[in-house]
Amino acid sequence: MFRKSVFLGILLASAAPAWAGDKPLYAAAPGWVKPAPPIDMAKLADDAPIFLVMDHQQRLADGQVWHYVETATRIASAQILAQAGTVQMPWNPDHGDLIVHSAQILRGGETIDLLAGGKELSVLRREQKLEQMQLDGMLTATMPVEGLRVGDVLRLRYSTTRKDPTLGGKVQGSLPLFAQPMQVRFGRARLVWPAAAKVNWRAYADWVKPGPVATAGGDRELEIALPIAKPPEMPRDAPARFQPMTFLDATSYADWGAVAKTMAPLYATKGLIAPGSALAKEVAAIASASADPRARTAAALQLVQDKVRYLFNGMAQGNYVPQSPAETWSLRYGDCKAKTLILLAILHELGVEAEAVLVHSRLGDLVPTRLPMPAAFDHVIVRVQIGTESLWLDGTSSGDRMADLGNTPPFRHVLPLRTEGAGLIALPLRPRARPDVDAELDIDQTASIHLPAPFTLKVTMRGQVVQIVRGASAALGKAETEKMISRLVGEYVNTGTYTRRDLSFDDAAGTVVVTASGVAYPGWERESERYKTGIDNAVAAIGFEPDRSRPAWRELPVATGDAMHARIRTSYRLPAGGAGFTFEGDETLPEKLAGRLVTRRATLAGNVVTVEDRTIVTGEEVAPAEIGAARRELAQAKTRLLRAVAPAAYPQRWQDVAAARKSGGLKKIQAVYDQAVAADPSESDGYFNRAWYHERVFDNAAAVRDLDKAITLSPTVVSYLRRASAHQAMGQLDKAIADADAAAELDPGSGDAIRTAITLRGEKGEYDKALEMVQLHIDAGGKEKPSYLAIQADLLAQSGQVDEALAVLDAAVVAHPGNAALLNERCWLKGTRKVALDTALRDCTRAIELMDSPAPALDSRAMVYFRLDRTDEALSDLNAALDAQPEMTASLFMRGVIRKARGEAGSESDIVAARMMDPQVDTRFGKWGIKP
Repeated sequence: MFRKSVFLGILLASAAPAWAGDKPLYAAAPGWVKPAPPIDMAKLADDAPIFLVMDHQQRLADGQVWHYVETATRIASAQILAQAGTVQMPWNPDHGDLIVHSAQILRGGETIDLLAGGKELSVLRREQKLEQMQLDGMLTATMPVEGLRVGDVLRLRYSTTRKDPTLGGKVQGSLPLFAQPMQVRFGRARLVWPAAAKVNWRAYADWVKPGPVATAGGDRELEIALPIAKPPEMPRDAPARFQPMTFLDATSYADWGAVAKTMAPLYATKGLIAPGSALAKEVAAIASASADPRARTAAALQLVQDKVRYLFNGMAQGNYVPQSPAETWSLRYGDCKAKTLILLAILHELGVEAEAVLVHSRLGDLVPTRLPMPAAFDHVIVRVQIGTESLWLDGTSSGDRMADLGNTPPFRHVLPLRTEGAGLIALPLRPRARPDVDAELDIDQTASIHLPAPFTLKVTMRGQVVQIVRGASAALGKAETEKMISRLVGEYVNTGTYTRRDLSFDDAAGTVVVTASGVAYPGWERESERYKTGIDNAVAAIGFEPDRSRPAWRELPVATGDAMHARIRTSYRLPAGGAGFTFEGDETLPEKLAGRLVTRRATLAGNVVTVEDRTIVTGEEVAPAEIGAARRELAQAKTRLLRAVAPAAYPQRWQDVAAARKSGGLKKIQAVYDQAVAADPSESDGYFNRAWYHERVFDNAAAVRDLDKAITLSPTVVSYLRRASAHQAMGQLDKAIADADAAAELDPGSGDAIRTAITLRGEKGEYDKALEMVQLHIDAGGKEKPSYLAIQADLLAQSGQVDEALAVLDAAVVAHPGNAALLNERCWLKGTRKVALDTALRDCTRAIELMDSPAPALDSRAMVYFRLDRTDEALSDLNAALDAQPEMTASLFMRGVIRKARGEAGSESDIVAARMMDPQVDTRFGKWGIKP
């Protein structure tokens, strides 16, 4: 490929002194350089800018560019001293020289010459971009700055030069125009060229007015004071051509045609494939396989993409000159230039019309605004013409096959390289033929929508990601590879326990396939008395919030990003044969949303819900006049996200668990967890996750067994508290207290562990110890104090000190007005102990008004209504609480109690459910004289 960041990086080419090779030269600055003003250290204030001088000057003459740099840095702190303590000057000796003019420390009235006595900089070769597959030949001249102190000024003057014979005497250069808020006492960008030379220049910072072009001593020059004004803000979603560009270009190229003429000879292919050579045999094999030019083109592209790995070579004249096809095939590596030339040579041998075209890999949208010069591009690809159709082929990509030939790369504009010259061509925007990501997810919820669901997932990916994943999987061990797969899978299964995670590569299709299986945790949430779950994989992921509020932004289109094609097909296998399940939301989608092409197919057949969502981005922009309508349409679509809806009478979890236990439906879920444990018995996560499953199906004994294993392998606060909860449910309070204490010892700052240890002691009747513990935390104060006051009141009430408990809560409510949890606690205490019931209702009602999720306060108010023998109102509150939180055991139990007393149906179901979820519920309510 061309050197990345060429528009900033091609600063240098030269008519330097004698060629220096791989060592810097030491010489005075050339005569055309205009010195920066001297620095008066006596007048240097403590608040002076860190950068006192930032001076960039460039001279373009005789096919050469000389770039002079002068910097002066104030060493204002130890941090800056550490950063500036080593001088570093990079350059490429294959293209020019590094000439060091001076290196000085200014201290008071003293000037210390760092090069005195013939001192020289050391030279290091640092191929810092090898991880990006780039070999650029850069050297770095370095020197530790001996004796540099805080308060000094480090002043450096040096030049780098560049002359590229490839350009045939033409010149091109760029200068950075750094902008405010960067501060510098003296900054300058200065461009110089012979008055007789035709050099065009352009400063793209159109909010800055450069000084006039002056003529002196046979040269013309342009000077811009730095820093320039802060660039005008632009919205991030504006296309690249509208984004501020803070640099200056200069070139002797008259037009794009001249650039094309210069570069075209580099891609002439005649005679490059020797008859009888290994490469010629590959060409012959392609030719014999098919006479169809499209098939031949696909085969040639696959050969170059699959058999020649990518490596940028900027050595010698490699910045623009490609290596020969024979060398590329022998080495089996090459950059974009080499891959383009070998692909062209193969295509021409096969009789396919093709030419090289220059592109910019990231900033193609800016190319038409740039001055014509090779540095406007950083990449080269191939254009193939078959009949009336143009195909755009990138040899550095991967996995392209016959179906993909019509895809358009995201480069926006290209320059064909023709000996007669050519102008820029805008690339068409086309949908990608095959999905870049194709995911198929199957979720089995036939046992219950309330339980973990076995799943299988297959994700097929194509494009550059294939090589990235291949390289990563080869370098990583098994554990790290599985983590990588888990991250990929996590895009489609938000939470999951995995029993299998695999990678495979399909070289014929140019894809990588990720497969996984395990259990997922689909979120069915209760809303309006129905369980619902989201099954949208298209609309929710679209972000479109363009800000065009400023007058200067109102005519800016919105960029939608590079071309992309994703298909996600999800199948949900439902319980009860799918009877009564329906869709809610958009079962079909408009053709386009926020500039994206979207399609949806949603079906409900038998017990299987299938949703296939497809999103395609072509790179099309949203025009200014269409932004408002696009925003409204997307916002409306997001209010209609597709959901699956269970029937109104769908059973609650305890009912599903009981039914699945009888039918054997739990066995296949349990089997998945068993597989996860068996896959790595030394890993605690398997046991921990299986314990969670046991808790979901109300098997506390099994949960404890797995938590025993998990804690033995890797004790955590969460695992101890989970086991404490299971012991509590089984009435094993001593063991529960021991676990809570262990959790608090593991993390003394865990409020959950501390509160659990206190409340469990209260439940056991150890009131003195519990009250002593809670008082310590009340005395400590802080934001958790109200929660400890509520615990203290509950402990006092449990110990028979109801008046004292109410006094604690009365004081707490005064100290923390508007604290809904305290109001609810006071209401609950009054209701359970049958005291001050008239004021209890006020407490509960106020708590309901303050809470975002008022189910707990509704439950408390129901208790008060029950004590007042207002059972209709009690049932109304209990129903409302259970509609919001169907698994509140206290509400279920009380509803069962009231229904049973009234002789209503459903009472036994409520009581059985409450006992299943909380085996100690009878004991707790019995203390308050409440029994079924």
